[in-house]
Amino acid sequence: MQKGNIGVTTENIFPVIKKFLYSDHEIFLRELVSNAVDATQKLKTLASKGDFKGEMGDITVRVAIDKEAGTITISDHGIGMTSDEIDKYINQIAFSGANDFLDKYKDDANAIIGHFGLGFYSAFMVAKSVDIITKSYQEGAQAVKWSCDGSPEFTLEEVERKDRGTDIVLHIDDDCKEFLEESRISTLLSKYCRFLPVDVAFGKKKEWKEGKQVDTEEDNIINDSEPLWMKKPQELKDEDYKKFYRDLYPMSDEPLFWIHLNVDYPFNLTGILYFPKIKSNIDLQKNKIQLYCNQVYVTDSVEGIVPDFLTLLHGVIDSPDIPLNVSRSYLQSDSNVKKISTYISKKVADRLQSIFKNDRKEFEQKWDDLKLFIHYGLLTQEDFYDKANKFTLFKDTDDKFYTYEEYQTLIKDNQTDKEGNLIYLYANNKEEQYSYIEAATAKGYNVLLMDGQLDTALVGLLERKLEKSRFTRVDSDVADRLIVKEDAKESTLEAEKSEILSSVFSSQLPKVNKVEFHVEAHSLGEGAAPILITQGEYMRRMKEMAQLQPGMAFYGEMPDMYNLVLNVDHKLIKEVLTDTDKECEAALAPIEAEIRGLNARQAALEQAQQGKKDEEITEAEKNDLTEVEKKLADEKSKKETILTQYAAGNKVVHQLIDLALLQNGMLKGEALNNFVKRSIELI
Repeated sequence: MQKGNIGVTTENIFPVIKKFLYSDHEIFLRELVSNAVDATQKLKTLASKGDFKGEMGDITVRVAIDKEAGTITISDHGIGMTSDEIDKYINQIAFSGANDFLDKYKDDANAIIGHFGLGFYSAFMVAKSVDIITKSYQEGAQAVKWSCDGSPEFTLEEVERKDRGTDIVLHIDDDCKEFLEESRISTLLSKYCRFLPVDVAFGKKKEWKEGKQVDTEEDNIINDSEPLWMKKPQELKDEDYKKFYRDLYPMSDEPLFWIHLNVDYPFNLTGILYFPKIKSNIDLQKNKIQLYCNQVYVTDSVEGIVPDFLTLLHGVIDSPDIPLNVSRSYLQSDSNVKKISTYISKKVADRLQSIFKNDRKEFEQKWDDLKLFIHYGLLTQEDFYDKANKFTLFKDTDDKFYTYEEYQTLIKDNQTDKEGNLIYLYANNKEEQYSYIEAATAKGYNVLLMDGQLDTALVGLLERKLEKSRFTRVDSDVADRLIVKEDAKESTLEAEKSEILSSVFSSQLPKVNKVEFHVEAHSLGEGAAPILITQGEYMRRMKEMAQLQPGMAFYGEMPDMYNLVLNVDHKLIKEVLTDTDKECEAALAPIEAEIRGLNARQAALEQAQQGKKDEEITEAEKNDLTEVEKKLADEKSKKETILTQYAAGNKVVHQLIDLALLQNGMLKGEALNNFVKRSIELI
């Protein structure tokens, strides 16, 4: 028997492995099963080249638990090792120095294993001692047993073993007994080893017999050694892709489309990416792409390997050019990874373009499921817009679809304003904005439906990308002013009457937290509604963006600002004005006469002081102006009081305000109850 010390420059590697790799300790199974598969693959290669002429026999890799003995055994019938090879591959671990090693890799479990070929040593994360019983495939080879108890010391002795291959026996540590549970090992094998290229067996298949599960004679093969992405696309049918998707994501809806990736230059990459039916919550859908290296599972955190917007896709990517043990810093800097990212982005754009071109109808039918994904790409991937704007669609309120170019042609003649800007009108809720959509379409305008959760941000992007274009929501103004084609016409109502109307209605508007109303009177035509609530495009959009971007929180704290527009051409508004004149004329006449006089006096005083410096104006002149302004404010206050008292008893005013609020979903609780009662009384 040979005894010796493992060649490491740090005093004791095993406590280091245990300590720094503990958070990832489950990967020991991936490492050891992968090694067993590699040994088997090497034998197959030797056989194909004629360097191994013996019988291959059963080359299944086997994982076995012995709960009583406290062991896990990973067995293969691969090339095995000689004692010299054990000395070379197991006993010599070439570290540059313990301190460098610990400083550089203390936070990264995968990097320790990957950089130092420590796959086998991951066994010591869960085992107090490990045995290797192995026999080389070479003619006349002697079987040997290597043992180590977690110190740098090992023993190596000759033993009897009938067949070539290797058994790794892990004597599980007391604090890792969970790995002696069948369900735990089964879960890990399913996660890390389900697509390995050599059959992996874990126990026997079970069947129900006399009310309980018993083992059969058949091996329980846990992997599919020829997964779908390794096959040629021309050999596969749609149902094959759908079945594979169901296997990967048992609870998911059927995918929309898929892309079969297969490239061997300038890097190797295979895989299948699926377009899922995307729900509204982006974050829940991420980390659904599984990354493999030669069919060995690596991770499902693929940021850095695929562009951010493509993390919404589901499926599998397999590339030997991405090391099995990757760290995030590696992914961010590796040139192959960047090439892969660019390639995948291009393939996705090409596939979408192809589907759009070959079957536009199907593409349109799936647009509502696809748009979140595509819009996310437009917003986050600078060069994706140039590829995607040919197949990205607008949908209007009549459910018709247009490419960006088609839509520009459609609206160019009728929706260009006096400044030469193309005005894109849109609604984000067909039901709530129905009357505004109707008013816009009555003028011959087309209205887009932009009801996606990224559409507010998309509007900003498109205004930058599309030349001389502006997006305006249909409820941001009255229909006549949505697209300003000529200078505004003067109102037919004199200023004094307009002011009275504004006072009557503004005095009766409800006090709502974080909401401000501005009342204005306009000539909208006899057929238009008597009263409308609009909300300016700019501030509303800023508030919506504040919900998406934390840096804009300032806008989110500002009140919602609405315009209450009174149509002075409408019969009901005219009646309110006539009734106000009739009921308030006697009380208002002397006040308005006084206001006119004070206005004239104020104008004269201001004219006299015009052009003078402050020190040139006498104290008496300043006091005169202050006195006039105070009297004017008092008279206006009296006028407001009279109009408020009148308006409080005018049911038509209240009914019109409530109708406008109701139409915008702003009439609730007691106010809604009062409206219903008043409606019954008026009927």
